This record gives sequence, structure tokens and C-alpha cells, in this order.
Amino acid sequence: MNAQLMDGTRLAQQLHAETRRRADAVTLNRGHRPCLATVLVGDDPASATYVRMKQRRCAENGVDSRAVTLPASSTTAEVTAAVRSLDADPMVDGILVQHPVPVPVDERAVFETISHAKDVDGVTSASLAAMALGTPTHRSCTPAGILRLLDSYAVALSGLHVVVVGRSEILGLPVGLLSLCADATVTYCHSHTQDLPTQIGRADVLIAAVGRPQLIRGEWIRAGAVVVDAGYHPGGLGDVETATAAERARLITPVPGGVGPMTIAVLISNTVDAAERGLVSA
Repeated sequence: MNAQLMDGTRLAQQLHAETRRRADAVTLNRGHRPCLATVLVGDDPASATYVRMKQRRCAENGVDSRAVTLPASSTTAEVTAAVRSLDADPMVDGILVQHPVPVPVDERAVFETISHAKDVDGVTSASLAAMALGTPTHRSCTPAGILRLLDSYAVALSGLHVVVVGRSEILGLPVGLLSLCADATVTYCHSHTQDLPTQIGRADVLIAAVGRPQLIRGEWIRAGAVVVDAGYHPGGLGDVETATAAERARLITPVPGGVGPMTIAVLISNTVDAAERGLVSA
């Protein structure tokens, strides 16, 4: 079996086109473009690259971006103060704190400073609770992108067994909650899981979000399964051993070009959502 690749780049382009039309309508209605503010703490090269990429995609899709860069020596109080300032600014529709932040900044405290209305990355506890309950919210970008990708390939999660490897607050945990709300049966695997290969072998849909290159071996994959690899590591490696997994899976995301493009596309779409909601409540 040779798996079909799930093309996140193509789907992201479609979402960007839809977002651009909506952003232009917001701009026409209120006289200024939707705005995403990014907060970058420190000088990590990968984080800086991600922020520049998001700013470029914003510009291409009718959304303004505002960058706030703070030194790595910043305290939690200094970072939260910067976020509060953006949150109080009526010209800012969405706020993204680039993670991870340097130690000893309390990342959770910084996230909780963002108001629910402007939490376009879906990182606050209020957003996580809303995702668990299936109530309206800005859904976490990578998990929401994964579900859009599955839907575009007609993978209906209802009744399927979804195995999530990883339980981070921004990826593993919310993608499992969103899958549960779609009526999947969800198993979370993590560093304390016993017999990981057996757990993975039971998955109709495997979502790899563990952050370790090629931890998941291809021979562990159930024949005909759907494999979503949310990892990205130097050399273009994911969390899954792609070549051998593709011999068993029915559908698989490439790395790069699978989950990554969808994350940014959803982020910008969420920002325009926030701008639209602001128009309604104004």
C-alpha cells in the first residue's frame, strides 16, 4: 500500500484565498485592516523565522501585523505588561505569543493575559475549556488545521479510534479534545505510556505530536490507517518514520507541506474571525 499524501499546502492556499476575501470586506466596512500582533521574547532563530513567516502571510492576505520583540532577559511581569497593552489596543484584533518563551518567564501566566476575544492561537485556559465543551471559541491553530485537513480528505472521525501521541497544551491535548467532540474515541499516549507500538497499532487515525524525530516507527502503523505527523525537525524530519509508514497507511501528511501550512492559514483566518466578531459587537 502506498499512502496518498495529504497536501496541506494546497488546502492552506484555498483557506488563504477565502480569508483574503473576508479581510477585504472587514477593511471596507471599518476603514482599516484586521491586525495580528505577535510577541517574541528572546532571539531564538527558529522562533524569529516563524514570526517573519506569519507576518509575510498576513501581508499577502490583507491582514496587518504588529511585532513586539522583547529581550530574553525579560521578566514575566514585563511580558504580561506588553500583552496587556496589545489587548487594550482597539486596533489589534488578535494576539500571538510565540512559544516557547525563555526560562524563567511563566508562559502560562503570559497566555492567560490574553483576552478570550483576542486569543486567536487558542492558548488560554478559557479557549481550551471551550474546545472541550464544543462551545464557540478560537480553536488552537495546529489542531484546527489538522481537523480541516482530515475533513478535506473525507476522513469523518465519528466512530473512529484516534490515537494522539503527545499531550502538550497547544497541540496534543486540544487535538484530542476536538476529535472527541467529533465523536471519535480518543487515546492519549505520552512518556509514561506502556507498550506504545501496540497502542499506535490500534489507531484508525494517528496524530503524532510528540516532538521527537522519527520516534514512531513505520511498522507500528495499522494497515490502512490515516497518519497525521505534526512534528518538524531539522532535515525535514517529522515525528513519524515517513517512508515505511507510507507503505502501510492509507493517507499520510508529508513533512514539510502537511500540517505546517495549515497552522499559519488557520491563525490568519482566526484573526479575521476576531475582526468580524468585533464588527458585530460594535
